[in-house]
Amino acid sequence: MPIAPAPTRRQFVQVGASTALGLGLPSLLASRAHAATRKSKSVILVNLTGGLSHIDTLDMKPDAPAEMRGEFKPISTAIPGVQICEHLPLLAKRMQTWALVRSLSHNENGHLPGTHRLLTGSTMPLKRGSDLDNVLSRRDWPCYAAGLNYVRPRHDGVPNGVTLPHSLIEGPLTWPGQHAGFLGPHHDPMLVKQDPNSPKFRMDAFSLPDGVDPARVDSRRSLLDNLESSGQGDPAFRGHQHQAFELLSSGKVATAFHLDREAPTVRDRYGRNQFGQSLLLARRLVQSGVPIVQANMGIVQTWDTHTDNWGKLKNRLLPWLDQGLAALIEDLQQEGLFADTLVAVLGEFGRTPKISTLPGQTVAGRDHWASVYSGLFAGGGVVGGRVIGKSDKVGAHPVSQPYTPYDIGATIYQALGVPPDAEIRDTLNRPTAINAGRPMDILFENR
Repeated sequence: MPIAPAPTRRQFVQVGASTALGLGLPSLLASRAHAATRKSKSVILVNLTGGLSHIDTLDMKPDAPAEMRGEFKPISTAIPGVQICEHLPLLAKRMQTWALVRSLSHNENGHLPGTHRLLTGSTMPLKRGSDLDNVLSRRDWPCYAAGLNYVRPRHDGVPNGVTLPHSLIEGPLTWPGQHAGFLGPHHDPMLVKQDPNSPKFRMDAFSLPDGVDPARVDSRRSLLDNLESSGQGDPAFRGHQHQAFELLSSGKVATAFHLDREAPTVRDRYGRNQFGQSLLLARRLVQSGVPIVQANMGIVQTWDTHTDNWGKLKNRLLPWLDQGLAALIEDLQQEGLFADTLVAVLGEFGRTPKISTLPGQTVAGRDHWASVYSGLFAGGGVVGGRVIGKSDKVGAHPVSQPYTPYDIGATIYQALGVPPDAEIRDTLNRPTAINAGRPMDILFENR
């Protein structure tokens, strides 16, 4: 749900009808009594949209044949005997903070279903008819923020989820799994549609218009309550209005978007680019109490390096990511947020071990590869300084226990105190478990 411009005095009472603020009137289901111990207050999902080449970054194979190993050299890390890419020097120095998982795996090499699995922890439903014209569908499984909002709604003016700095759209295709799916639009996460690195970045939609005081907001809300008690109006519309009142009256979220209040030196540490400033904004949203922030690192398929794989990684993607992640972790630690914030850095899959050149192209790259790939986890009780899992000698298949996107989803829910088998209901009111994976308990255990 995109952010609208700040409301005028005349418009402010109606702003709840806008999808910009429509987080809505959720259905409340209690979490199960046997819910796992809560480890985190927040999750930052760093989405490497398009699929990071694991074999060129986090799981390098310097002894593989030339047609597989690629152009980059490995460097040592703070974990004895563990190496990663030479273009991730800050990460290498800070590997004691991270758990590196090298045996992520699933069987879907397509961007659309792969992204759905990453963002929801579930398989993309079969699309039919008009759904094919708009890939994002209300048949989709709910994203994590939507699932959390269904099971544990809040009414304090802080949304359960924010996606930034844009949605994943390519031409006529809108990537699936980005909203509440069958749970309905009132559970959609808030969507930021501005580049936080832009000098024009402003998010004033959450501030009261000039001349409107909190007492007036309260009087308008009383009017809405009276309409509800008389049974007038559309329930979905009223739900959006309620959330709008909460956002306008609390002011908690508005402060997070004022990046200009950060010291220039802090902004410089993150990097004056979309990657870095998005991660800075994610940290500020976590500070304001947002439980789930999805930071899309790049426009859709940015990491989809079919061509010029090494040039794109070396000259832009890896330096930006390396700098931004280093600053994020440092700030979370300094602000006392690290222990309560799970950070997961993942793409929808990895890249092929074998180098290839697309027809009509002259610069080589790598294709999609979901059989094995790598991800990073830190904070929220994760035991860092470890490598979990192993791929074969060419980075093609796992040779240890594989972990799936379903398991990642179960881990995210469990970290936030939601049991993966918590019950949600679809549009036909049929009960189902929110997730079918198994939490990656190994991340939180000293082994």
